[in-house]
Amino acid sequence: MDAKIWGDMLHLGVPVLEKILRPILVYAFLVVGLRLAGKRELAQLNAFDLVVLLTISNTVQNAIIGDDNSVSGGLIGATTLLALNYAVVRFLYGHARLEQLVEGAATVLIDHGEIQHQQLEQELITLVELETAAHKQGLGSLDEVERAVLETGGTISFTARKPTAEATRHAEVMAHLDTIARQLAALSHAAAAPPA
Repeated sequence: MDAKIWGDMLHLGVPVLEKILRPILVYAFLVVGLRLAGKRELAQLNAFDLVVLLTISNTVQNAIIGDDNSVSGGLIGATTLLALNYAVVRFLYGHARLEQLVEGAATVLIDHGEIQHQQLEQELITLVELETAAHKQGLGSLDEVERAVLETGGTISFTARKPTAEATRHAEVMAHLDTIARQLAALSHAAAAPPA
């Protein structure tokens, strides 16, 4: 290969310290920005949320790499991001209060089957978006939900309503009655049939 190709690929266009500082600043900005934007952005409840996340990544790309398109510069930037994320996650692992400050707290959207409209409004989640998320988890409607929580990572977890003991007993009795009715129908059909 030509020496110029290797030189272009490996020669840094900016100082190494700048290559390390740029990803750190962008990382810090995105952590704060996404925290302030709310969990909805991470949940990607509609196409607009997805577009925002995709364009943010493209927008900050130049801020991370600067005027450097070299392979070395990209590897330094990526290594810095990975190391920084590992250090932050490792640090937060041992500091629950700080982790809650950075990530926030989970938000209860449905509690004991009651939709928490104020929480939905606070998180800017419509009933249609909530019902769509419930459908994705196999629930037919929000009437089947006992509890729904918007987790700090942006996912919505649902707990289905459990039938009461009375409803379970009623279903069992009805199943037994259906069995008895089928047996009686078979017996009466056999008794009504002419002998062969």
